[in-house]
Amino acid sequence: MTEPLIRLRGVTHTFGESPVLAGVDLDVAPGELLGVVGPSGSGKTTLLHLLAGLELPDAGSIEIGGVDLTALDRTGRAACRRESIAYVGQQAGLVPHLSALENVELALTLRGAAETRTDALRAIEAVGLGERATQRVARLSQGERARVAIARAVAARPKLLLADEPTSRLDGANAIAVAHLLARLARDTGAAVLCATHDPLVIEQADDALRVG
Repeated sequence: MTEPLIRLRGVTHTFGESPVLAGVDLDVAPGELLGVVGPSGSGKTTLLHLLAGLELPDAGSIEIGGVDLTALDRTGRAACRRESIAYVGQQAGLVPHLSALENVELALTLRGAAETRTDALRAIEAVGLGERATQRVARLSQGERARVAIARAVAARPKLLLADEPTSRLDGANAIAVAHLLARLARDTGAAVLCATHDPLVIEQADDALRVG
């Protein structure tokens, strides 16, 4: 049996006196796409922030590849995030005057990667944008920008990819393309992919779903 890449035990998090997550237990294997579902305000984004080490739970443990994030200080969590975790937020956060390829290269440079061009090209091609690699982001469609954001995240070959509502601004055809892409990337790269989503198209592609709230 494959050891889980992600292991949560008793994870609890509150805002003020209101519990957002209460005693969450979770195992996610390498190569698995997990949909995180629930109504707005249920804690989907909070769970992703905890897994990224951007916040700490009030109780419980969070292990990524055998490393307990809750036992690390801020510097240690940042190092773990840089080495093992990638995050795709609701806003793509791309630099519009740079090309798709340059955006991915920039992200790799900021991570301290030694070889940026080859890895950036590989990631751009993996999301099906090889022919658009040198196109400025400002001239790409919303669906293409979403794929560039995913390419930027996976270029450094993270163990864990976190995606927060990646299809929320896309039409049906582009949402389907991104949902299929996330599932394929999980299988092909062996990364665990957690996707907070309301989108049934993404949930349909997921190996499993965790309901919060």
